[in-house]
Amino acid sequence: MSKTLKKKDNPFISFFWILIIALIFRAFAFQSYNIPSGSMLKNLFVGDYIFVSKFAYGYSKNSLPFSLPIIPGRIFSSSPKRGDVVVFKLPSDGRTDYIKRVIGLPGDRIQIINGMVFVNNNKLGYKKIGTFNDNNLINRKNRSLGCRNEDLDIILETLPNGISYEVLDSDTQSYADNTGIYNVPENHFFMMGDNRDNSQDSRYLKSVGFVPFDNIVGRAEIIFFSWNWKKISKPNCITSIEWSRIFQRIK
Repeated sequence: MSKTLKKKDNPFISFFWILIIALIFRAFAFQSYNIPSGSMLKNLFVGDYIFVSKFAYGYSKNSLPFSLPIIPGRIFSSSPKRGDVVVFKLPSDGRTDYIKRVIGLPGDRIQIINGMVFVNNNKLGYKKIGTFNDNNLINRKNRSLGCRNEDLDIILETLPNGISYEVLDSDTQSYADNTGIYNVPENHFFMMGDNRDNSQDSRYLKSVGFVPFDNIVGRAEIIFFSWNWKKISKPNCITSIEWSRIFQRIK
């Protein structure tokens, strides 16, 4: 009886193709990020892991791993909408990833007065709906989370397009709660964090400023995993998982 010899697969070739497929998925479909600070509380927590849609706004060089400069400008583009939560490359260095909410579109006039945002001279809708105070998140030993040791008002903010979301506010007279007028340039966007008094965003022109469209990586879509950083050092890591946050859509 004759036997047919089967050629063994080369494991290095298999690994190569797995790597190529993973890179293609990361470049053109979804990329994962983790949330390192409290600037988007109470919508995104430290320890959240999220998927960001690359195809939501088309592709630029910042869609590619290592921001490889092989895409001229932006292709298959679709503009972000007010209220979208987006990841972008910090304009000042082109490398650091930030996540904020789109408030101003190209051509808009933005101003903050007593902590309230005006878009083209029209004040956004505001309604206090509660109080946020988690002593495990807000304490002086963890200032890196971007929170103060006090109760924060939970405000339902509504944009001109009817999109609503929750923001946190601690003081209507904090730094950057009263500003001049920001005229958003063509092909740029004005971003703000949801934790309004603890967010470095487009209000700070020297450090962030207006964000060019080409710097936007994609739209934050879903929380696919979440750790509770308060419990993560305990022996049973299963109790550190925030099960209720997993698969929540980002609003």
